[in-house]
Amino acid sequence: MGSMAEKWEELSGKNKWEGLLNPLDVDLRKYIIQYGELAHVTYDTFILEKASKYAGASRYSMEHLLSKAGLDPSKYRVTKYFYGTSSMPLPDAFITKSLSREAWIKESNFMGYIAVATDEGKVSLGRRDIVIAWRGTIQTLKWVNDLQFILIPGPEVLEEVKRLVKEYKDDEVSITVAGHSLGASLATLNAVDIAYNGINKTSSGKEFSVTTFVFASPKVGDLNFVNTFNKLKNLHIMRIHNLLDIVPKYPPIGYFDVGQEIIIDTTKSPYLKLNPGDPHTRHSLEGYLHGIDGTQGIGPLDGFKL
Repeated sequence: MGSMAEKWEELSGKNKWEGLLNPLDVDLRKYIIQYGELAHVTYDTFILEKASKYAGASRYSMEHLLSKAGLDPSKYRVTKYFYGTSSMPLPDAFITKSLSREAWIKESNFMGYIAVATDEGKVSLGRRDIVIAWRGTIQTLKWVNDLQFILIPGPEVLEEVKRLVKEYKDDEVSITVAGHSLGASLATLNAVDIAYNGINKTSSGKEFSVTTFVFASPKVGDLNFVNTFNKLKNLHIMRIHNLLDIVPKYPPIGYFDVGQEIIIDTTKSPYLKLNPGDPHTRHSLEGYLHGIDGTQGIGPLDGFKL
């Protein structure tokens, strides 16, 4: 059993990541990347081509999703896809509509998936992990200027998590939510929803930890939301923020951050070609994962090392 499996509770924020952030712990670095890659699957497999009749769907079935995305399929088993519709108050940049007359469905998009650790994965992870991965958007950043839409994670997500908690009630279970950009906002709200409504509790009252790793997340809630978050003792949120990315600074008024934060600076990387005038180069999830992999700090004398 590896060290990450042995200290998964610490890596999932049981002690608010005390002593792991400066310098960034080697195992925590790998741990964050692991969940970032699970979130990246939602981008890798999403059909963006509007000419396709399957635009807005996932490219692969649940059975083959992780393997087709290049991840080890032996650790997790995907149990559910969840979808958003254009009738939901989501930014236009989030919904891709097929232009084909034979479109599978014009008003619905793949928003993410839920997976649970296999028996083999349980051994390597140290517990039965339930993962919820939310798709974001990097097509345009215009949506950050209008964050007045109501973010309501679908009830089907909560129902599936509730089902898995019941199924594995006798195991050591964790719930981990991950997302990038707009998906990071949804992941944060989803995690709070799970903890606030006791979806992470078994019928006998046993409570499982809920942890969220969010990348490039805008601010999500007002002071009431912050107060609610602070009362949820078994909920842990880690925000990863690229120093020059504008999205985590929005909305500038009336909204606040929750949880802990890791700041990275991808301009320190000698491996990335960054266009100073293109905000996407500082916002992409791939760039964030590269930044976590090599960050040595954001001070003027701190370097970058892979």
